[in-house]
Amino acid sequence: METCPLVKNILLLDSEGKRVAVKYCSDDWPTNSAKEAFEKAIFNKTQKTNARTEAEVTMFENYIAVYKFVQDLHFYVTGGEDENELILASALQGFFDAVGLLLRGNVDKKEALENLDLILLCLDEIVDGGIILETDANVIAGKVASNSIDAGAPLSEQTIGQALATAREHLTRSLLK
Repeated sequence: METCPLVKNILLLDSEGKRVAVKYCSDDWPTNSAKEAFEKAIFNKTQKTNARTEAEVTMFENYIAVYKFVQDLHFYVTGGEDENELILASALQGFFDAVGLLLRGNVDKKEALENLDLILLCLDEIVDGGIILETDANVIAGKVASNSIDAGAPLSEQTIGQALATAREHLTRSLLK
């Protein structure tokens, strides 16, 4: 029986294998210490590879891990041993490119930590309960950016839809007075 491809986790680690942002979609790692041990182990296995130009694929502890590095950040998407590597790679590329768009091309640990809220929203837009929702970086970044601008922001920083919603809200308030 064919099933929907599932992601076990998405990891964003620094150059020392420490957690920057992660999302686990499986109960395969029940405790935080088990998750941290997995992150350290997968980092140690992949740190010597050169996955800077394109994504690499490896089999690790009965999981398929697709990963890519940029500067001091390591991006990983992990799936079960029967998952399609191309689908996992597509999710990884969507995450990688969306983070690049959201950080305006300045993808490093410092910038990632300063914009951690955007990266966490990005993870939520890509996968929910292990099911891949979106892989197009422009769509992901667009949804994250529209969620991150608050209604009190100047109109020049809002999308047209947000500006209309703000105007509608102000009109409603003035009519109710």
